[in-house]
Formats: sequence, C-alpha cells, structure tokens
Amino acid sequence: MSTSKVWIVVGIGVAGLLIIAETRRRLKKNVVARINEDFGAFVERFEILPASQPPPPAARHPLAGLCFAVKDVFDVKEYVTGFGNPDWKRTHDPAIKTAVAVSLLLKNGATCVGKTIMDEFSFGITGENMHYGTPNNPESLSHIPGGSSSGSAVAVAAGLVDFSLGTDTVGCIRIPAAFCGIFGFRPSHGSVSTIGVLANSQSLDTVGLFARDPSILRQVGHVLLQGSPSELRRSKRFIFADDCFQLSKAPKQKSVHVIKKATETLSGYQQPKHMNISQYIASNIPSLKGFHEGSGNMQQGISSLKALSSVMLLLQRYEFKSNHEEWVKRVKPKLGSDISTHVLAAVNSTHENIKFFYKVRTEMRAALNSLLKDDGILVIPTAPDPLKLNSKKTLSSEFYDRALALLSIAGMSGCCQVTIPLGRHDGLPVSVSFIAAHGADKFLLDTVLDMNSTLQGQVSIASNSLPVPDTDGDMDTSELLKEKGNAAFKGRQWNKAVNFYTEAIKLNSTNATYHCNRAAAYLELGCFQQADADCTQALSLDKKNVKAYLRRGTAREMLLYYKEAAQDFKHALVLEPQNKAALQAEKRLRKLAA
Repeated sequence: MSTSKVWIVVGIGVAGLLIIAETRRRLKKNVVARINEDFGAFVERFEILPASQPPPPAARHPLAGLCFAVKDVFDVKEYVTGFGNPDWKRTHDPAIKTAVAVSLLLKNGATCVGKTIMDEFSFGITGENMHYGTPNNPESLSHIPGGSSSGSAVAVAAGLVDFSLGTDTVGCIRIPAAFCGIFGFRPSHGSVSTIGVLANSQSLDTVGLFARDPSILRQVGHVLLQGSPSELRRSKRFIFADDCFQLSKAPKQKSVHVIKKATETLSGYQQPKHMNISQYIASNIPSLKGFHEGSGNMQQGISSLKALSSVMLLLQRYEFKSNHEEWVKRVKPKLGSDISTHVLAAVNSTHENIKFFYKVRTEMRAALNSLLKDDGILVIPTAPDPLKLNSKKTLSSEFYDRALALLSIAGMSGCCQVTIPLGRHDGLPVSVSFIAAHGADKFLLDTVLDMNSTLQGQVSIASNSLPVPDTDGDMDTSELLKEKGNAAFKGRQWNKAVNFYTEAIKLNSTNATYHCNRAAAYLELGCFQQADADCTQALSLDKKNVKAYLRRGTAREMLLYYKEAAQDFKHALVLEPQNKAALQAEKRLRKLAA
C-alpha cells in the first residue's frame, strides 16, 4: 500500500474516533441538559390532550387546565410500558389500550405529558435506577428522592406538572412524597382501578397520586375514586401512634405538637388520643404471633410492626414470583444490585403457608377498621429521615426495617393514607401521615384539605420556637426526688418514676445518675427515643457509666439502630468485660446482622 493511501486510512480512522467522541460528548451534554431541565424525572415525554370540553351550559371538566405525568407502569396506547427496566421494554410490545386510571383523568380534562422514571419492577424505596438515572430531589439535591415512584414525585415537587400518578406497593408513593416534601395519596386497596397497570404484588398494589396543593390532591382523588359514596360531614377523632414517633428524629414540636394545635383551633375535631399501635396489633392480629422475634424486651417495642412488615415482604415476593418468574428466568434481565437482591429473593422463594399471609392481611384490615371506624385518623411519621445519595446507609437493614415498620400499617390493612408535608428540620422535609379506615378515602382527603391552612400556620410558629433550657436547683431536694423515683421504679410505677426523676433533673441537670435512672423508666414504658436521649446526656456527663451504655444500647436496638446498639454494648464490655447483659446483647445483634 502506498504512503498516501496509508495516510488516507489513518485520517479516516482518526476522523471516525473524533466523530464517536463528539457524539458521546453531545449525548452526555443532552443527558445533563435533560436533568437540568426536568430534574431527571422523565423517561419519555409526549403530550396526550384531554377530551373536548362540552358546549355551554354544561360545566367544564373538573380537571381542565391541569397537566400530569404517569409512572412507567401505566399503559398508554401506542407506547411500550417499560417497568423501569430496558430489558422489559425491549421484550414487550406497545400497549393497545390506555390504563383505566389514565383514561379517566384524560376524560375529566387533564393533559398527560409523559412517563416518569421509577425503581425497576416497582421494587425498592430509594428511587434509584441504574439504567435511566436517579431523579434529582428538588428539596435536597444531595438526598435520594425515594421510590419506587421517584420520577412522579420529583416532577410534582419541581413544578413540572400539577399532579402525577404513581403506584404504591410497600411505600412507593408515601416514601417519595415524604422525601420530596409534597402530598402523597395511597387510596384504599382496590378503590382505584389497576386495569392497564403492571403488577408487582396485586394484594398490595394501589394506584395513587402526588400533588403540591391539597385542593388538587382532593380534586383528582375524587375523580379517581369515581362511584365511592360522598362523605357526610362529621367530627374527626385523631389518634397518635406514640411508638411510631420513636422512629423519627424530627422533634415532636414540629409534628405531633403542630397537629394538636391545629385540632384545638378548628371546630369539629375531638381531643386527640395517644396509643401504642404495635401493642394493639399484637393483641388483635393473632396470626402474627409466629413472626415475633427477639426477647421479652423486644415485645414491648415495635416487634409487632417488624413482624407485620416481614409478612408484607413475603406476600410481595410470593405474588411477584407468580406474576413474573417465567419472564425473569427466560430473559435474565440486567438489574441494579439492590433490585437484583429483591428479584432473586422473590424468584427463589418458597411459600408453603401462603394462606397464613392472607389471613394476617384480613385480620389487620379488620383490626384497623375497628380502631378507626368512620371518624378516626391514625397519625404516624411517614418515613425515617431522608438519606444522602450513594450513602452506604441507603441499603442498610436499619433503614429498611424502620421504614417498612411504618409502611406496613396501611400496606397490610389496605387502609387509605395521605402523606402531609410539615415544613423542614435541619434543612430536610418533615412529613407525617394520616391513615383512615378502608373505604374512608374521601373523608380523609376532605380532612387534609380542611386542616391544611391551619397546619401550615402552626408549622410556621413551630419553626420559630426555641426549646426552653433546663435550670439548676437545690442539690438536697434533687437527691430526695431521685430516691422517690427509685421507690416508684421498684414498685413498677414507671410513669411516677419518670416524673420524680424529671423533677430531680430540673433541679440538677448535671447528675448523670438522674438521666440514667429516668432512661430505665422510659425503657419500661417503651419510650425508646427518650431513653436514648437520656443515656446520651448521662454519658456526656460520665463517660464510664456502664448502665448508660447498656440502656442506650437496648433503646437503640428497639429503634432498629443495630450498628449503634452494638457499639454501645462493646463500650460496656470494654468497661466490664464479663458483663452478662452486654455479652448476650452483642451475640444477639451479631445474629441479627447476619
């Protein structure tokens, strides 16, 4: 070959490489531009116009002028439903019909503008997707958006649409609503049509929605609920699940206190009550007893919710396997690591006692309906605190255990739940949830709208409030109060003991023993968050307080912070190497971690 021809070949090769490099650069630039433009919420953009407005004097469509997006599990005619996974999209044909829920919204005047990114196969609650990217949380770009309906939540939070559709199986609407600081509605199971929606677990799946404005949430919710009966005006009865609030780091001043103050201001609201929902579940779901784990102390904690969430996950795995095992084994799709764990666990699972899972579900619905009746609303924190992107803690068992414990209440009962944003704490969204009886969806949506302006006013007040510092007092009096507290503790009068220790602390806040003793009483009452705080204070005053390490370790184990609990028991063993309680606890935690 001549020299000139060689140079021609080399030139063509270099040009080809430059073209490839430029193409990749432009593709990357387009992806970055897309993320900057829509926060990475959409997997596909299009526009489907609503039904024509009827001529006057007929009323305008109720959703006229509103636009929405849908999670990529909803069939839209002539588009492939992707299920969050390229291999699924590659092996399936375009839909021949549009999902009933989407058609209903179009019929009532709303415009559909695209499909949103999701966790693969509606598994996962982080909102991350290795194929299409993780949507950016507009409330905090450094934190996960939550999933699996991540793109739908982000599209609403970013103001790209007025509302969006998602699905909720084990928290897929509630988690992203909480993390993105918006309203999320999980309807009663079976109350909104799932025809034309890809199933993860049909006994748990619900079609729900996100909105920034509670009036839009109510308006769209009423359209989706169609023929369900209108709710009569009636009094509202709030019940706070105190044990659930132990799982949230947001101060009660910004959650429980805000709601209490709002109910005092509004008419038609009864005096709120408090309860331990885990104990109620343990007493009213007899089929759940076989799933309780741990020691006697654990029974006083949230073990019933842990057991309930275990049944929920087993039920999900069983139904996902029934729905998709053949496709998974035939196609062998490429999956994200976290999703792969869920899918393999489902496909490889065996369930001899599946009837038992359904029995727990039936008992749970009956128990919650009995508690709430037609006027009750259970108040819980929606989720644990938002996690940072790419955090190892994102996939930790602690995060999942705490999240699923909260999510299992509505998940396994099939009751309706609304996630409500209540401002911010430490720069991150604060969220609570209202749960009403199965079928009381319109009552719940109406209540949320009725309370919202008052709630937000109380949020503003709470944000500007400062905690009142403790004051020191007379030493002799504080010792006398401590002894009275000890006597009450020995007499198993836990609340009285807490009151005496509290009075002693008011007089002398620098005594580690007072805090440590009050922590012991709090543990007996199941107030694990308060026990943790007291032990932390005791250790700040006395770093060699073995009892404080043991009690804080116990509190953190009850709150499902296994890693931190193990560290406390290790500290206790450094100080007392033969301490039996610490040795047993460390062994128990190693077993849990395994």
